[in-house]
Amino acid sequence: MFNNEKDKEKMSRQIADHLIHASISAEEDIMEDLGTTDQGLSEAEAKFQIDKHGKNQIAHDKTPAWYIQLLSCFKNPFILILLSLAGFSYFMDDDIQAIIIITTMVTVSVIITFTQEFRSSRTAEKLKAMVKTTATVSRQSERREIDMELLVPGDIIHLSAGDMVPADARLLVSKDLFVAESALTGEAMPVEKNDLRPLGSSTKARRQHQRPEERNALELNNMCYMGTNVISGSATAVVIATGSNTYFGSMASTLIGKPPLTSFDKGVKSITFVLIRFMFIMVPIIFVINGFSKGDWWEALLFGLSVAVGLTPEMLPVIVAGNLAKGAAKMARNKVVVKRLNAIQNFGAMDILCTDKTGTLTQDKIILEKHLDVYGKENKKVLEYAFLNSYHQTGLKNLLDVAVLEHAELTHVLGAEKNYRKIDEIPFDFNRRRMSVVLETKENDHLLICKGAMEEVLGICSHISDDHGRTVALTDEIADKVKLLAHNMNADGLRVLAVAIRQTTAREESYGMADEQGLVLIGYLAFLDPPKETAKTAIRALKENGVDVKVITGDNAAVTRKVCKDVGIKVNDILLGSSIDAMTDEKLADIAKQTTVFAKVNPLQKARIVRALQSQGHTVGFMGDGINDALALKEADVGISVDTAVDIAKESADIILLEKSLMVLEQGVIQGRITFGNMIKYIKMTASSNFGNMFSVLVASAFIPFLPMLPIHLLIQNLFYDISQLSIPWDKMDKEYLRKPQKWDTKSVSRFMIFIGPISSIFDITTYAVMWYVFSANSVEHQTLFQSGWFIEGLLSQTLIVHMIRTEKIPFVQSTASAPVVLLTSLIMALGIYLPFSGFGASIGLQPLPLSYFPWLVATLLCYCVLTQVIKTWYIRRFNDWL
Repeated sequence: MFNNEKDKEKMSRQIADHLIHASISAEEDIMEDLGTTDQGLSEAEAKFQIDKHGKNQIAHDKTPAWYIQLLSCFKNPFILILLSLAGFSYFMDDDIQAIIIITTMVTVSVIITFTQEFRSSRTAEKLKAMVKTTATVSRQSERREIDMELLVPGDIIHLSAGDMVPADARLLVSKDLFVAESALTGEAMPVEKNDLRPLGSSTKARRQHQRPEERNALELNNMCYMGTNVISGSATAVVIATGSNTYFGSMASTLIGKPPLTSFDKGVKSITFVLIRFMFIMVPIIFVINGFSKGDWWEALLFGLSVAVGLTPEMLPVIVAGNLAKGAAKMARNKVVVKRLNAIQNFGAMDILCTDKTGTLTQDKIILEKHLDVYGKENKKVLEYAFLNSYHQTGLKNLLDVAVLEHAELTHVLGAEKNYRKIDEIPFDFNRRRMSVVLETKENDHLLICKGAMEEVLGICSHISDDHGRTVALTDEIADKVKLLAHNMNADGLRVLAVAIRQTTAREESYGMADEQGLVLIGYLAFLDPPKETAKTAIRALKENGVDVKVITGDNAAVTRKVCKDVGIKVNDILLGSSIDAMTDEKLADIAKQTTVFAKVNPLQKARIVRALQSQGHTVGFMGDGINDALALKEADVGISVDTAVDIAKESADIILLEKSLMVLEQGVIQGRITFGNMIKYIKMTASSNFGNMFSVLVASAFIPFLPMLPIHLLIQNLFYDISQLSIPWDKMDKEYLRKPQKWDTKSVSRFMIFIGPISSIFDITTYAVMWYVFSANSVEHQTLFQSGWFIEGLLSQTLIVHMIRTEKIPFVQSTASAPVVLLTSLIMALGIYLPFSGFGASIGLQPLPLSYFPWLVATLLCYCVLTQVIKTWYIRRFNDWL
């Protein structure tokens, strides 16, 4: 939908300007612009608006129909090559046997790939299906529940505790309204909302369309945003924007479209074209040599096409899909749901994990850590006053109040409320950032207890209570010490509130803000969102497995630094969002590589950080659960979310965790590496085996007066070999391989093919010599014996290479393949030996071999295994690489 970052920023800016304008405009102007009244729209007006603006829906990618998914499975270049070869065989030679074999290969590959992708997409649809949500709206003074999708600009909506805000709306009336905006901002604490216009929104300023530059569209206290939810209180509001025109919707709209290529996509693409280029070079050479040496150009062409089929790793889509599907099934048992199968390999390749702080590193639960007197000493009286304040207030009991009440349950202060009677309350105010309760003591005096932000409470205090309980004047020197103590606690990642009191004689008049003067500062409350017990262990495990964890959060730097320190993340410097905007992409990439913590960042900055790390060659994972994470989730090589995340975050993610835990991630990383290892086995086995076969065919074509194998022999041998590979997804990986990130490396595949492939050619040529000189299969009349001997040796050496290549260790001695691999490769070797002795073998030009052939065969294969192991050991030492 958007072509570049400038389009995204322009759209976001327009939405923000619209919200700011609505925030500072007078209520009557807003109602007039929207064509509505306090009684709400009529049904006719609502219908007109819905025709004009559309339904209140968020744009999202749609899953393609099943037949589109099926057709997309044929887009694989190897499948297209095989279909072209089958078509050529049909029209030019009417070779039914070849067509059946090629078609079987294609059918098996497409069916397995389609089945896994279709099943995965349907599971994803169930996960991200939105539950139908209703909204309370006034239509012509009649209050009713309607589908959220039917809301239109100008509707009068009613909000209460527990409601999700269904659209961007300007508050008209509110009472003790607190809204959780963490899905948009990442901030854990609820925000108070009211129906007051921001300061500085004069009529003159509105007419000149002025606004303070520092005003943030998400910090407007008289606006509620779609996707947030009401924690406490109630309100009436007028809908300003719906669907994609909301702040939530504008972010969702930027996510529509084809996602960028991940490291998996790039890896498969590069490997694919290496093998295709190799095929297009070798096949014409073999065709020309056979044409000149044999004189039969038509037979040479058919043989060349059969070689092309043999060179085509047509089972690559099957092996990839099978590995990914098996990995997805195993991860599902570990409470990890894979939406996009390709993400599993990216999981294994991931070397940087970017994660939010709240709920991932922390418990997402505020606890009261300390209750201190003015001098920083533990003081139970401070806790008692704080408990009385939280217990008696009738407004929002936010997470901090809940933490105070829960902590009090574990101490002697529980029950202190019985010694007092509530007289009055001065509610929490967004500007004052404090609240007070007035209680009557047993002596019939009144006690005002105030609790709130440190700066605000300190500003209304004239005295302090010292460590002996005496009241002394609050001097500038003491105030500076108080501020320093609070600053130090903030630096430790603690949120600090101050507690103050004032004792007065009883009176009949109600209390108000004017009474919050001349208070005595009693002490402080320090709160912490504590780290998860498993976070430190999980981060250490990820580090040991080669994954660096970077924290990207919208929270402040001090809190983030403390949490990171507690969970074992080394923090040198913290990069703030305000600094990121001034950096070029190149500079950000250099700094991001060295930085472990990014704080106070917005959604676009999160996505920039991910791209910057990718530009350094890293495979980046991103874990988040809010709409502010959605852009970064889509940009990352592997986007990770949780089942409790907002819908747009789940839709943008590749993997959804049923547990918001880094321990689950570590298990996913290991499974991803197992999956990648088994895929790369097939690719290197096939590439090296095919490369060796081409050398063998070239030698045979140049020096032998007949074809070393008929085209049908090559096709059957290739089919048998491919079947033997189907068990690879069930194979094991050595523990040493799983300790570091595994990435696609086209050069590694090419080098492996060149060094390891020709080993089989040595023994193929040895077999030629044995068949030619020992068994006298040296004329056209005896070519079937020659072809049968090479068919068996070629198939067995190709199949044995599975066991030789699958591990860096000595096969069968230090590392044994899984039972499915051993059984299937043994079965294929047995069938290959049997085929020349069968009636079907005779029908395709094979003949039984003398028993004296088999000692030669065993000796050849043993020598082949020994030489391969010797060269493997040298290769690993020389290039520090194998799989």
